[in-house]
Amino acid sequence: MNGQPDAVVVGAGPNGLAGALRLAAAGLRVQVVEAGPRPGGGMRTEELIRPGFHHDVCSTVQPMAVASAFFREFDLGSRGVRLIQPDVCYAHPLDGGRAAVSRRSLEETAAQLGPDGPAYRQLFEPLVRHGQDVVDFFLGSRLRTLPTRSPGEIIHFGLNGLPNVRWLARRRFDTEAGQALVAGAAAHGMLDLTRPLTAALGMLLGMLAHHVGWPLIEGGSQRLADAMVAALEEQGGEVVTGHEVRDLREFDGVPAILLDTSPEAFVAMAGDRVNEGYRRWVRRYRHGPGVFKIDWILSDPVPWANSDVRRAGTIHVAGTLEETIAGEAAPAAGRITDRPYVLAVQPTVADPSRAPAGGHVFWAYVHVPPGSDVDMTGAIEAQVERFAPGFRDTIVERATKDARQMEAWNPAYVGGDISNGEASLRQMLFRPVPRWNTYKTPVPGTYLASAATPPGPAVHGMCGDNAARVALREVFGVRHAPPLRPAAR
Repeated sequence: MNGQPDAVVVGAGPNGLAGALRLAAAGLRVQVVEAGPRPGGGMRTEELIRPGFHHDVCSTVQPMAVASAFFREFDLGSRGVRLIQPDVCYAHPLDGGRAAVSRRSLEETAAQLGPDGPAYRQLFEPLVRHGQDVVDFFLGSRLRTLPTRSPGEIIHFGLNGLPNVRWLARRRFDTEAGQALVAGAAAHGMLDLTRPLTAALGMLLGMLAHHVGWPLIEGGSQRLADAMVAALEEQGGEVVTGHEVRDLREFDGVPAILLDTSPEAFVAMAGDRVNEGYRRWVRRYRHGPGVFKIDWILSDPVPWANSDVRRAGTIHVAGTLEETIAGEAAPAAGRITDRPYVLAVQPTVADPSRAPAGGHVFWAYVHVPPGSDVDMTGAIEAQVERFAPGFRDTIVERATKDARQMEAWNPAYVGGDISNGEASLRQMLFRPVPRWNTYKTPVPGTYLASAATPPGPAVHGMCGDNAARVALREVFGVRHAPPLRPAAR
């Protein structure tokens, strides 16, 4: 970029790119600086093992990217980003060849739950009917305000979602399938499932399956990152990769800086410009468990005992409600378990373009204590083999990353925590520090724009969009952020 930019964004993850696009829409000259070799953050897709086999290194399934206000405005279709919906959104296999499955249709999902069907409809029908209002409220950083649209449904969500998912599952459902379906979704939050708010995530992700589905991006999540970069470049912005920012003084004179980083990284970059009070709160900021991830190349699709599981995009491999709770309690307490909750995705079931003809890719991760270097390969493959006898015979090759390696790959994943901070009740309300406007930092013109700010983790772009709106108002006097620029024709 010739000349000094009006704004710099550090970090080219989905939030950083979203913030950059909002600033560029206001006519600002925006530069994004990324330490990694490619933009995308958690949306990167790489040929990890062999040429032609495309693995999403972190994020694969994108319901939030469909539902969030930012990406609805961005208009994925007009940017050439094609979404593919698996026949089954997600599945939770159980012993004896049984499984609980979530389909796009709420009625079909409820029907296969048998005696728990009416309770499932009663819980989810109001949320699905007002799904967009529910999503917009919780992703719009309005958790500390009263809802103005669909208040009854949002209050219904809050009353059922505030407790833990064990309470919700036992109170609402009698069958193993009904209980496991909601618990498996809740475990995406990387929390001990006996803690408050875990029910909310199970309900939100369950509702999204019926509202927008759990789609994958054809060709890999990198396609979304590339589309965002292309949109920024159309407006004169640029993305610089392979440049690690160590000191914010590098950008002295730039009016606005957005940071798609961890809070700890901001404090390190800011140096003595951050007061001790803010530093103290950042030291108290809690990160959740890390992850251990395996990517496989398979000779055949995973031979799940249940035929519906073979058609699912996402699989929660954990067994019953109590087994799922135990699997998540271990890493939360700093322990390793040989029966972990395994979150798995089989991309080539819905998107065969990710592998050469006849080939298959499959990935799974488990939650582990922060910074763990324990090899969980055996435990993960044993859990999959439990519900898919013969799975080990389909493995051609594998690549693994432990929690320490995940942090090395993306420094925002402190200790391997891909959520950039524990999603506890306190930290979802005041993230990362207890301030009314948590995007603002003690350094004038500098704003946090990562998943360490509300509304937290997932590919929705709203952390970056919210931070950009604050910067536009405070630095540039733009009280009403302009709409995103449409795709060039």
